[in-house]
Amino acid sequence: MPILAFNISIYKNYIHVLHIEHIGIAVASLEASIPLFEQLLNVPCYKKEKVASEGVETAFFQTGNSKVELLEATHEQSPIAKFLAKKGAGIHHIAFEVENIEAEMKRLSALGFELLQETPKRGADNKWICFLHPKTTNGVLIELCQSIRLDTEG
Repeated sequence: MPILAFNISIYKNYIHVLHIEHIGIAVASLEASIPLFEQLLNVPCYKKEKVASEGVETAFFQTGNSKVELLEATHEQSPIAKFLAKKGAGIHHIAFEVENIEAEMKRLSALGFELLQETPKRGADNKWICFLHPKTTNGVLIELCQSIRLDTEG
């Protein structure tokens, strides 16, 4: 469980969350869901992308300063396929944009949050990503993401 009373010096050392980057929604079919969300949001899908490491195909919609990401499983063992089998279509995660994902991972880990990976990995939409386990975030899967800059691709 995260520590509620924490050392403020840990907090001051890092830039924290900048804004909600996107809300991830698990769907059974992008083909069926893209037109629905285009009508709902009154904006076109601006990008579709497969992320083989996560077993998903994604579709993105820009909504002001944030985005909506639709997620369709590409195979039965993917986290999205498991989520859909257990809970059905719906909100899968909330993603927060951070300036320095590695620093945020260290900060949050020091506060007791459980990270689902030890180092950031490449995600969709040109981002470095890391997920926080829902058992330490009141049942919500949280994704940290940082835009990949040409000088940080390594």
